[in-house]
Amino acid sequence: MDRFSTGLISQGVDVGTGSVRAALVTDSGEIKKVKVEETKTWNDQPDFYEQSFDNIWGAAINCVKDVIQGINPEEIKGIGFDATCSLVCFDKEGKPLTISPGGSNERNIILWLDHRAVKEADEINKTNHEVLRYVGGKISPEMETPKLLWLKRNMKKTWDEAGYFFDLPDALTWRATNVDCRSKCSLVCKWTYEMTEEGDEGWNLSYFQEIGMEDLSANCWRKIGNCIQAPCEPVGYGLCERAAGELGLKKGTPVGTSMIDAHAGGLGLIGTKADGIDPAFHTRLSLICGTSTCHMAVSPTAIFVPGVWGPYKDAMIPGMWLSEGGQSATGKLIDFIIETHPATPEIMKKKGNEPIMIYLNKILEDMAKKNNLPSVSLLTHDVHVWPDFHGNRSPIADPLLKGMVSGLTLAGDEESLALLYLATIQSLAYGTRHIIDALRKAGYKELKSLLLCGGLSKNPIFTQTHAEVCNLPLVCPEEPESVLLGAAILGACASGTFGSMKETIAAMGSNGIVVNPTSDRNIVDFHTKKYQVFHMMYKHQMEYRNTMRGSQCDPRCAGSS
Repeated sequence: MDRFSTGLISQGVDVGTGSVRAALVTDSGEIKKVKVEETKTWNDQPDFYEQSFDNIWGAAINCVKDVIQGINPEEIKGIGFDATCSLVCFDKEGKPLTISPGGSNERNIILWLDHRAVKEADEINKTNHEVLRYVGGKISPEMETPKLLWLKRNMKKTWDEAGYFFDLPDALTWRATNVDCRSKCSLVCKWTYEMTEEGDEGWNLSYFQEIGMEDLSANCWRKIGNCIQAPCEPVGYGLCERAAGELGLKKGTPVGTSMIDAHAGGLGLIGTKADGIDPAFHTRLSLICGTSTCHMAVSPTAIFVPGVWGPYKDAMIPGMWLSEGGQSATGKLIDFIIETHPATPEIMKKKGNEPIMIYLNKILEDMAKKNNLPSVSLLTHDVHVWPDFHGNRSPIADPLLKGMVSGLTLAGDEESLALLYLATIQSLAYGTRHIIDALRKAGYKELKSLLLCGGLSKNPIFTQTHAEVCNLPLVCPEEPESVLLGAAILGACASGTFGSMKETIAAMGSNGIVVNPTSDRNIVDFHTKKYQVFHMMYKHQMEYRNTMRGSQCDPRCAGSS
């Protein structure tokens, strides 16, 4: 491996939904080496998704060891961790404790996308407690207090034996440092830890009393956190001896206070530089695309957006308030649409090493030429998709919403797949526009650009569609691994090399490539009409729901789980 031309190398560790990744990052933000290892997920029944902390930590060890081969540990100046906002349970001795109805202690993580606590989330929302103002008015079953309430009701033995409940990012820094210190990013965004406009900070006892979990306040809230730090602050004295030995790094290597993975992506993305794009943080909407998509906007003042999580103070950028929109299934939805179509097996046989989305993009281009259309966008005149196959995160905030498709035929060829794939991408862009409309209506008046990272940033139809639908320039960083960059920024910040987080973001931010919106009025009008259909599909689904309400099989009937 080539020697680096820099004296600073930061280590970033990212734990996503299905894998762990580690990277070496230079002081200019260049990622030099990445290692990926898949992790286990159990899905034994609908809406239950479980993981193992030991499995994840073992994968992190393997990835870190791989990327530091040939590197003197003295050169690693800091390490940062990010992860999905998943609930991790340990017993009083710090050993994994089951959260699974099956009883295996190996399964001690409720994954973020687990929806077992839909009923508990609904009950919490009916309290209208003041803390809900800071989650867009409605708590999501993806957040931690509904999951904790489900555990207390359904797994009493686990509840009684639990010593620690962590958000996964904090569990990683705890394992790395042996210091039980929690991140404001996790606690404020997913646990209802309060940071108010008036400057108050702490756990709201009345909230936990009202939902029946006041016992968590014992020992100064030790089970869920009583040492809280802002992201990037150094945790304890750095890597403990045990973790340093496992990872192959130097004991005492600074460890940055963690972030949720999407927020780390926002951190790595928001400093992207591009000609003609306003560099001010509050003018940018960051889209962190993966299995799901998070939409991150920041403001110097608190802006309350109905159906959008937040505002969260200091959750991503110190001194700024974060609003977090999102879609529960994006990359996962596109994969689902492709994998379940009858044409896919035959395409997989003949496409070679080419990604199937690129193959489908070429089909769409050929179809547009055949029909004398100036853009592939115009192909979906009669095909419409409502994308909430896993519920709506924002701005409707309804986990019970379902996906919808209009325009299906008996065709099972690759052209029919290409059209459905394109209509799905368009629906996700309309979902982003819906979030932008909500942000602007509430007070985000200066949004001037979109920043986009993740695997979907490499798909030109996805990026061009978002620029067209939202009528904003879209910037894709030349360094596409924004989440890993964000994790490394946490480590670099903890080392104190650059000073403040804003200075670190400026030093390590990537250059970007701009995708401009279209000036073609036919395409603009086409998307305007399809956006109207998008809203009509939601209205229709609500009408169907109301028509069926009270039927014997209605899951919202009293007594149903």
